[in-house]
Amino acid sequence: MSAETDFLVDRTDLRRTTFAPARADALTAGRVRVRIDRFAFTANNITYGAVGDMIGYWRFFPADGSWGRIPVWGFGDVVESRHDAIHSGERIYGYFPMSTHVTLQPEHVSVASFVDASAHRAGLPPIYNNYTRVAADPAYDPGHEAEIVLFRPLFTTAFLLDDFFGAHDLFGARTAVLTSASSKTALGLAFLLATRIPVVGLTARRNAGFVRGTGYYATTLPYEEIETLSDDTSAVLVDFAGNGELLARVHRRLGEALRYSSRVGVTHWDRMTAPDALPGPAPVFFFAPDRARERVAEWGPQVFQTRVADATRRFLSSTGQWLRVVEGRGPDAVAAIYRATLDGHTDPAEGHVLSL
Repeated sequence: MSAETDFLVDRTDLRRTTFAPARADALTAGRVRVRIDRFAFTANNITYGAVGDMIGYWRFFPADGSWGRIPVWGFGDVVESRHDAIHSGERIYGYFPMSTHVTLQPEHVSVASFVDASAHRAGLPPIYNNYTRVAADPAYDPGHEAEIVLFRPLFTTAFLLDDFFGAHDLFGARTAVLTSASSKTALGLAFLLATRIPVVGLTARRNAGFVRGTGYYATTLPYEEIETLSDDTSAVLVDFAGNGELLARVHRRLGEALRYSSRVGVTHWDRMTAPDALPGPAPVFFFAPDRARERVAEWGPQVFQTRVADATRRFLSSTGQWLRVVEGRGPDAVAAIYRATLDGHTDPAEGHVLSL
């Protein structure tokens, strides 16, 4: 698009959207203007909108009235700069709005990265405020930007979940159960956990064949067959669906065999009703930025980044058998994929990379 544009979502009704002229942010001293080139859109972004007020996702890129801008991960190019250390033409990777442009205020600038210190982002999780300067990023591969933009944030969450369970010796469980097993974060976690214990994937019946075909799960069950889950083997549950009724069914089936219950995503965003008292352990919300902060403090940022990058490369080497990258450009493409993802109608074998 030639004019600067925002894709806006009603924070109180995720189905209500519009395109609008972008807010005019002054390019004052020390700030940079970035043209957002391409970004991934997955069920993870629906989670950002569904829990946006609860966790603060709407605060990253404010809009007027009841409108909000859902954050996405992507690549952008600096088109104007009033910062001495960052020059026009530089390419960066990080957290952007669903817009054509964004204004950032870089601080803590190094060869490899900088932090957006815009006042409205103060107090928000630091991991989202960090931008990578791709010229100094050892994990950057210009020929595989689509895969990077699709999986870098999602697989980092999977890595942190696997690390969490490993640090707790899987709470003594002998199997792991994942809901929304076709989601990309779940696929990454299944890939990692499968080296430790058998993984059971729960999914919509229409996605069962795809989930089995990835080879990441020892067992795949449609949601209609949850009651056939074995309750003879101790298990941990990772819930990516966020469906209260579904969560309750798994808890009731596994009962005392359930060692730990983790809530991560809300792919079933419209069925987020909180369950009543459940058999087994109370579900605990996993917030990846908190775990990342702990590991960066313990390992140091370089070791953390290296370990995530090494694991990501192993995972990406396995995705070629099932992943189809689909690129879409322009408002119609963005609106169509947003709606399809919101309604749960996207093909799990596709990875959508978009641009306004």
